[in-house]
Amino acid sequence: MSGNLPVQSVTADYAQRVADDLSANRSDQERVRSELARLQNELVRLEESEQVLTKMQEVLGGTPKQAAKQRKAGKGAAVPAARGSNRKKTAGKAAAGAKRQAPKKTESPKKAGEPTWLELTTAYLGGQSEPRSAAEVAASLTEAHPERTVQVTVVRNSLEQGVTQGRFERSKQGRSVFYSPTAPVSVPSGS
Repeated sequence: MSGNLPVQSVTADYAQRVADDLSANRSDQERVRSELARLQNELVRLEESEQVLTKMQEVLGGTPKQAAKQRKAGKGAAVPAARGSNRKKTAGKAAAGAKRQAPKKTESPKKAGEPTWLELTTAYLGGQSEPRSAAEVAASLTEAHPERTVQVTVVRNSLEQGVTQGRFERSKQGRSVFYSPTAPVSVPSGS
């Protein structure tokens, strides 16, 4: 009977290893499924953003080819303030759409020197110790900047833009999405 003891021990060891490997495999599958779901959600958001930007471009009378020509010709966000107001507004909005800065499309007319939504969200999140939802960020920005019309969708687009640029990290808890800065940020002067 003592001859069977090592065989049983080896068999038990292998059975335990297989069970551990199976558990790790299942855990990895769940992790990959979770990451896949996150990426699918991100793709859906990007596609929705593309649709909004395309509609904005159509409303502004531009096509993707015209926007590219304007960028190559040096028109767009770099238009000096002294030029005609209609031309400046159209070129500025087309450039904003081309750069995928969706938050600029729905905000009230931006005064000179006023921070962008991305700058405001970056400054706000930089001062927080915990991740915040888009609704929480929008509520805080509404309180901090009553002169500006704050919309949750604009803030969410700014936060997603920040994620794309590596400024923010997105985390999900249940159905809620929270954002936090990836690195310490400096608050822009004048806000």
